[in-house]
Amino acid sequence: MLRALFGLAVIFAISRLILRSVTMYVADSDARYTARKAVSFLSWLLAAALLLATFSDRLTGLTVAFGVAGAGIAFALQEVIASFAGWVAVSFGNFYRAGDRVQVGGIRGDVIDVSLLRTTLMEVGDWVKGDLYNGRIVRVANSFVFKEPVFNYSADFPFLWDEIVFPVRYGSDWRHASDLLQGVVEQTVGEYARQSREAWINVARKYRIEEARIDPMITIRCDENWIEYTLRYVVDYRQRRSTKDKLFRRILEAVDASGGRVQIATAGFELLSAPGIDVRVKPAEAPSP
Repeated sequence: MLRALFGLAVIFAISRLILRSVTMYVADSDARYTARKAVSFLSWLLAAALLLATFSDRLTGLTVAFGVAGAGIAFALQEVIASFAGWVAVSFGNFYRAGDRVQVGGIRGDVIDVSLLRTTLMEVGDWVKGDLYNGRIVRVANSFVFKEPVFNYSADFPFLWDEIVFPVRYGSDWRHASDLLQGVVEQTVGEYARQSREAWINVARKYRIEEARIDPMITIRCDENWIEYTLRYVVDYRQRRSTKDKLFRRILEAVDASGGRVQIATAGFELLSAPGIDVRVKPAEAPSP
């Protein structure tokens, strides 16, 4: 017994020293996280092996009792077992890893830790508009990977397609508006298209997927109110909101510089004509005596 306690103390003391050294001397956050998880897992594995080796001679006579108790424990802890199986699936099935942006268990956020039973997320969205942190740290059971879809924003293709709808008034120079918007989107997100092209080629090689247009694209639709331009483009999943802000700012600057050739449409109504209105005033009747 004393030998086992001494061995456990040595294992965990060495583990703490290694963890402290990793924290101090490993600068890269991904490498530091991976090293800390590996050291922790190895220390617990060594501790379990030490206990089994120490008490193996005492456990042989309790095989039947352990079998019955194990069945009851497995039934009572089925959610825990499912979460552990989920950890195995996450670790070896390439669902996600620390640093990915995912939606799992109905929660969207960045994965900051994957433990044996739970995945920890820094949540984005909810009451905060856009893909920005709201400050909540959420822990989701790993068993959710078997129950619900797992959306990964940054796995094989770390880019997203996004769109902006821009209404232009009838009477504007629609050709100039199209060129103006094309120039703005090329200037703002053209680099993303060049970066994402190689990533898309790798995705197309890995999966059965059809060819998709990576370059920015502008389409036009006319309705009874205005000419509607839709700007479709590829953007880094972490820069979606800031990129949309840059696009709107540059579009407004370009519209101001157009000298009135391009005018933004609004949802107001313009009364072009109205029928004549004949108003007749009836004289008041004299009061009866």
